[in-house]
Amino acid sequence: MNVIIVKDQVEGGRKAADMVIDAVKNGAKVLGLATGSTPETMYKDLIASDVDFTKMTSINLDEYVGLAPDDDQSYHYFMAKHLFDAKPFAKSYVPNGLAKDADAETERYNKVIADNPIDLQVLGLGRNGHIGFNEPGSPIDAQTRKVALTESTIEANSRNFEHEEDVPKFAYSMGIGSIMKSHNIILMAWGTEKADAVKGMIEGPVTPDCPASILQKKDNVTVIVDEAAASKLSNK
Repeated sequence: MNVIIVKDQVEGGRKAADMVIDAVKNGAKVLGLATGSTPETMYKDLIASDVDFTKMTSINLDEYVGLAPDDDQSYHYFMAKHLFDAKPFAKSYVPNGLAKDADAETERYNKVIADNPIDLQVLGLGRNGHIGFNEPGSPIDAQTRKVALTESTIEANSRNFEHEEDVPKFAYSMGIGSIMKSHNIILMAWGTEKADAVKGMIEGPVTPDCPASILQKKDNVTVIVDEAAASKLSNK
């Protein structure tokens, strides 16, 4: 695990964008992408660059259950706004939040991942150590599945909704097992509220209580954190 400590989210996003661009130059064909506030600066730098994704495939980590693609809180909408409208891919996959059959949707998505091995996966980090929506206690070999969100995740995501009760309680999420099959991984985390999760991920035991700690078991993982998120690390 390569840990890079940066001053702030702007510098961190720039470093992550440079890594994505390098991966494309070196022949990457499939990118795994994340949503939320964490990767926004990275996406801004990618849009400002001359990188070309038009022959590539993107596969997103997750989507809320119950939200239509054109809902402004859906991850379909987020990706269009923050990347795809400016930098389209040949094919872009996001779980279907309106799927009537959850088992069929997860089977479909797992086939997408199997047919398109991910060269570089971008991750954020939840306050409770989740990656994707793999909450504490998630099985390490899980593939895409419908998951119940924890109260802490619902609370964290409520800033994007008018009322907390509007936050979806379920999501489709790529599983830890699927994430770990990615050839390379970049994880970003910003702010003091992520400091405990960062410490657990990097210095704690590998445990389902901190899903991101499984990344200690994988080569080719780069963690980019700002000074605030790194504040509880013993070795800086």
